[in-house]
Amino acid sequence: MAKKKEPEKQGNEELFIALNLLEKEKGIPVEFMLDKIKKAISTACKNNYGNEDVEIDLDASTGRFDVYLKKEVRDEVENPDREILLEAAKEIDPMAEVGGFVGIKLDTKQFGRVAAQTARNIIRQGIRDSERGQMMQEFQSKHQELVSGLVERIDPRTGAISLKIGKAEAVLPKNEQIGGENVKEGDYIKVYVVDVRETEKGPKAIISRTHPDLVKRMFETEVPEIYDGTVEVKAIAREAGARTKMAVWSNDENVDPIGACVGPK
Repeated sequence: MAKKKEPEKQGNEELFIALNLLEKEKGIPVEFMLDKIKKAISTACKNNYGNEDVEIDLDASTGRFDVYLKKEVRDEVENPDREILLEAAKEIDPMAEVGGFVGIKLDTKQFGRVAAQTARNIIRQGIRDSERGQMMQEFQSKHQELVSGLVERIDPRTGAISLKIGKAEAVLPKNEQIGGENVKEGDYIKVYVVDVRETEKGPKAIISRTHPDLVKRMFETEVPEIYDGTVEVKAIAREAGARTKMAVWSNDENVDPIGACVGPK
């Protein structure tokens, strides 16, 4: 006959299942979240027991979740929050000695609503911090590069386009769009990442479809001689959506720079 799972163990399993889902959906490592939870529990112990010196055993692979409050073994106790008499310590660990430490196992339910709320807040903040870090890293990897973005929304009032670039999001303002271009939600468009900035609201990518370097990056992807450095783009003048002039130079006297650029592609 199958044994019914203990409520505490079942609750622990639900915790680790939730963390694994966060890792899959948000890309946040379980170890990162476990570290945040440990800090939350340590804070709760300080608030509830006056002692933040805890040993926390959190193991996602086994579902283990144990918390031990560490106290120093003393002949006389002056601070009961951090110290324990030798006699009481020997009941926990027969090998306990004065000057050493013992771990008092806590019932995780004792942390109550305060600890749970503290953990939730730190987890939320951890998620936000991790997402901001991942977004910043993703933007920085695309700095001054030509990228493809999915049009998710077009603001009917300002005309700004919200783009999904990888896992990050960015906004293409109306003044950085090509005039007269017909863009619809669900389209993929190429943009140039001009700059990446950290703001109060999180990382922000400055993107453009009118920037002269967008043309340069497009030529690099289409013209092998520019990509390998045989032909250099010296200057670009552009009227987005109308015309572009580009000055090119060949580092190989056998390669015609204009012919290389104005070819089959």
